[in-house]
Amino acid sequence: MSVIKSKFDLSGKVAVITGSSKGIGKSIAQGLAENGAKVVVSSRKQGAVDLVAEEFKKVGLEAIGIKCHIADSEQRKNLIAKTIEEFGRIDILVNNAAINPFYGPLEGADEDVFDKIMEVNVKAPWLLSNLALPHMQKAGGGSIINISSVEGLRPGFGLGLYSATKSALIMLTKNQAKEWGRYGIRANVVCPGLIKTKFSEGLWADEKLVDRFTKSLPLHRIADADEMAGLVMLLASDAASYMTGGVYVADGGYLVSG
Repeated sequence: MSVIKSKFDLSGKVAVITGSSKGIGKSIAQGLAENGAKVVVSSRKQGAVDLVAEEFKKVGLEAIGIKCHIADSEQRKNLIAKTIEEFGRIDILVNNAAINPFYGPLEGADEDVFDKIMEVNVKAPWLLSNLALPHMQKAGGGSIINISSVEGLRPGFGLGLYSATKSALIMLTKNQAKEWGRYGIRANVVCPGLIKTKFSEGLWADEKLVDRFTKSLPLHRIADADEMAGLVMLLASDAASYMTGGVYVADGGYLVSG
């Protein structure tokens, strides 16, 4: 294998991906596993993660499923502890799990909704990264990849609270990069545009809305979940060894349109 190409190889690395039983998270987990990583598939239901792990194993990939509701402190600790118990290390953490329980104007949500969305979208990635930190330090480095959104970069209508959390996640990532670079730990953030997943079905299922939206995009289409995996595979690998604190957009040109 050539010197440069070998930098993309993740053999021997261990990756934890939250919210990876479906959608973008599952595609990311598969991509990392296909590049050689041992992956921990994680989401709220054990049955769901077991199904994905078995699916991966059938095609020769190395994976285990560990249930974790990332808003639950004990389950976060268990996710990290079981990963170490099974694989002995953590090299890559992808904070992908997120929620958007409210669509509407800022004044339309109540405090409980605000607390819930902040708990899952910002507080949980912060605390889970903190739990992974000592293990990455022990390994001499690591890669944290936080999945934000273009909504964290450009305000829209109806997604104000979600946007605020995703903007906060971007700044959290930059601070992780600044503070933890001394340990060889890189932190980067990926901002997808509209992706055809269950999570965003309320948006893309509206044909008229999608038609108007895609006509304004340079690429004239919304994305499939698999189209987010390659960027994460790069950021997880040694090919991105000098990339930290970066904000990487995969949005079909949304931010440069209209």
